[in-house]
Amino acid sequence: MSDQFTEVTHQSWFSRIGGAIKGVLIGLIIFIVAFPLLFWNEGRAVRTFKSLNEGAGTIIEVSADTVDPANAGKLIHITGDAVSPNPVTDPDLNLEVEALKLIRNVEIFQWKETIKTTEKKNVGGSTTKTETPVYDKVWVDSPIDSSSFKDKGPHTNTGSLPLQDNKAVATPITVGAFTLNSTLVGKIGNTSSFKLDESFRLPDALGAKAAVVNGGIYIGENPSSPAIGDVRITFAQVPSGPVSIAAQQVSDTFEAFQAEAGNSYQLLQTGIHSAAAMFEKAQSDNKMMTWILRGAGFLLMVIGLGMIFKPLSVLADVLPILGNIVGAGTFVISLLIAFCCATITIAIAWIVYRPILGGILLVLAIGSIVLVTTKLKAAKAKKAAAVPAGA
Repeated sequence: MSDQFTEVTHQSWFSRIGGAIKGVLIGLIIFIVAFPLLFWNEGRAVRTFKSLNEGAGTIIEVSADTVDPANAGKLIHITGDAVSPNPVTDPDLNLEVEALKLIRNVEIFQWKETIKTTEKKNVGGSTTKTETPVYDKVWVDSPIDSSSFKDKGPHTNTGSLPLQDNKAVATPITVGAFTLNSTLVGKIGNTSSFKLDESFRLPDALGAKAAVVNGGIYIGENPSSPAIGDVRITFAQVPSGPVSIAAQQVSDTFEAFQAEAGNSYQLLQTGIHSAAAMFEKAQSDNKMMTWILRGAGFLLMVIGLGMIFKPLSVLADVLPILGNIVGAGTFVISLLIAFCCATITIAIAWIVYRPILGGILLVLAIGSIVLVTTKLKAAKAKKAAAVPAGA
């Protein structure tokens, strides 16, 4: 890459101080937002846990071959092959496939600009930032506007998409005597590749350069050496196959089961699974989501506190090495404060939703705060003792 496209900018120490001070308010907002997120997540987790347990205790096994009106309004479990009497159709290509779903992915070959940034701290608190653009040819799902590229000359994008991505779904989709609603249909996965036959006739609207290549559609001169603006279209399908369903029966179809614990749900898993296995998987997913949201809440706290403490490290950046030390210290402090705050918030939520466990967790949280405070005091005392009298 030519040096003329490398941009070097300088930011003064006073400008950095101003930016860090402005960021304190944003950091405070981020930090505060984490508390209701963590509290809400614990309530959501408990409601989901109780709702799933309620369903697991009331569900009944039903044959998918016939619809029994006596089961109307009950939570039932069925297994069988999900099929459709009609093929799935891609209307833009006049393509019909014996499958439940047909997914069309359309991509275009483009230049992509990535800015590599390095920042150096200078004595006095200023920074020098160097930005260097790097260009790659990649397949993307929408054209990239190259008019804003730093190096426009040899990196100009051309071309457009003749078609958009599309997901076609066969209708109706049934399992035995039951017809699936749109929510359950949306849960059917098990996607596999679909390839066009070489003899498939392409619509004239795709142009003279369009051809069937490796089971997909290529629009361009040479598929083995793509040029900017070339387009490729690939396909995937969801074939007919076995599924397991746990949902409330309504006539010959389904709707979500409303648990007294608060949540409503309807479950579908690809393959043959017992009701117990389906609820065990749902509980496992609930635990995973709970930990993901806990992690998100903790991360928000760390980010928010980092922005709040940022002015301290910028102030110390008059000497870069001192700023690095202060920055590392404030990061550790942010982690400790975030851990204590997150733990206390979760403990309070558990006291509301799980009183016994919540009490234990709150004691542990308070203990961790006492431990951190004690260690900080001990460190200060040790430092003071190391200083000679009268020094």
